[in-house]
Amino acid sequence: MSSVQKKTDVILIGAGVMSATLGSLLKELEPDWEITVFEKLANAGEESSNEWNNAGTGHSALCELNYTSEKADGSIDISKAIKINEQFQLSRQFWSYLVNNNLINKPEDFIKPLPHISLVHGEENALFLKKRFEALSQTPLFEGMEYTEDDDKLKEWLPLIMEGRTGNEKKAATKIDSGTDVNFGALTRRMFEHLESTDVVVNYKHSVEDIKRTSDGSWEVKVHDIDNGKIEYHTAKFVFIGGGGGSLPLLQKTGIPESKHIGGFPVSGLFMVCNNPEVVEQHHAKVYGKAKVGAPPMSVPHLDTRYIGNKKTLLFGPFAGFSPKFLKTGSNLDLIGSVKPNNLVTMLSAGIKEMKLTKYLIQQVMLSDEKRLEELREFIPNARAEDWDIVVAGQRVQVIKDTEGGKGTLQFGTEVVSAADGSVAALLGASPGASTAVHVMIDLLGRCFPQEMKGWGEKIKEMIPSYGVSLVDNPQLFHEVHASTAETLGLSEKKEPVYS
Repeated sequence: MSSVQKKTDVILIGAGVMSATLGSLLKELEPDWEITVFEKLANAGEESSNEWNNAGTGHSALCELNYTSEKADGSIDISKAIKINEQFQLSRQFWSYLVNNNLINKPEDFIKPLPHISLVHGEENALFLKKRFEALSQTPLFEGMEYTEDDDKLKEWLPLIMEGRTGNEKKAATKIDSGTDVNFGALTRRMFEHLESTDVVVNYKHSVEDIKRTSDGSWEVKVHDIDNGKIEYHTAKFVFIGGGGGSLPLLQKTGIPESKHIGGFPVSGLFMVCNNPEVVEQHHAKVYGKAKVGAPPMSVPHLDTRYIGNKKTLLFGPFAGFSPKFLKTGSNLDLIGSVKPNNLVTMLSAGIKEMKLTKYLIQQVMLSDEKRLEELREFIPNARAEDWDIVVAGQRVQVIKDTEGGKGTLQFGTEVVSAADGSVAALLGASPGASTAVHVMIDLLGRCFPQEMKGWGEKIKEMIPSYGVSLVDNPQLFHEVHASTAETLGLSEKKEPVYS
């Protein structure tokens, strides 16, 4: 078995939306830098970024109830919702920059306008939703949101969900038309096509086996060329580990202090997909409900219109499950292999703390097709089994780490772990993930290239006009960027924005 040795400036591991975003940013900021990408699979965007492996929601807290919480005094904390919405606006601006500069084309292939709706049942939940609506409506980011408890209005918004519904239980919903459906797989592939046209070397079917520091402070990556069996060694001053669930084992191989006391807990998922076009046509929205007690935030039930391959379809889920694999294409030994002496206590502590979650996942794994159909009928009372198929969604690896809240705390967000000198960074975690990729990668640049960032500021502002500015405090700027990105990305009727 022969080996090859090569040098490059930047190595990106994994051809998902995060590497695509970081690579695209770096190519605009430093066109002369050499970038090399390694992807284990045959194409870009095949794992977590793939359109069948995530919900495709442009996560901006328009309908996701887990981003707003009720405080002890009964008021609603909307700070997280604002933060996530602002982060999604950065993504819209960067995608618009890429389209406007002909770096990617046909935005209608990866993003479409779609109403986002929150739907709840019962007096208590309706009160929460109304308070949430009132709090969010006071900010420019959520302008245009409507609230209703009226059955006729609900039938207008949600004909498929309201048809055949009996009983007098109170129902309430909010609707906002500025939501989006995003095909992150198509977006990722489009960005990699652009990168390859700029001489970025993308190596598919190349699996990264090891990563270690060299004597001069660079990183050497050991790569297995799957097709011909060769081992290659590539060195770079900066390495980004963006391999989805596969990032944690590679981060551990770096041996950096920041990689210690971190574990991963894999959660798998299933979606039900409608195969009846007549049913698909009766629904046009992403409708999010409330998570059941003990369920992780990413298991909030939702009924989603999706556009996959420019074909309209309908998905319901997700149903959580458990698999020891860290990737759909991973190994059943992934979880046990990630347990090290330095994170054993962290992992065990999480196991003790998260008994409710464990119980919930076991219940989900044991669900029969009939039980899944029952859950679907909570959304669509007239749902018929023959109209729906099951698809396996992507694997998510939730971060477990020691925090102020104690050892072994399960994290539900997206996290960047980087070395103190900024020479290596890894992306861990799950939702809101892809939707906020631009914010996450700009944050990573600030951590890993603090010196260069001083000179990059002007270019970043050109690409992302609201960079470094609070949109909630600058309604005028928000309206400007929201209107301009809507026009570029084909998300709105062509009309003049209204300023408040």
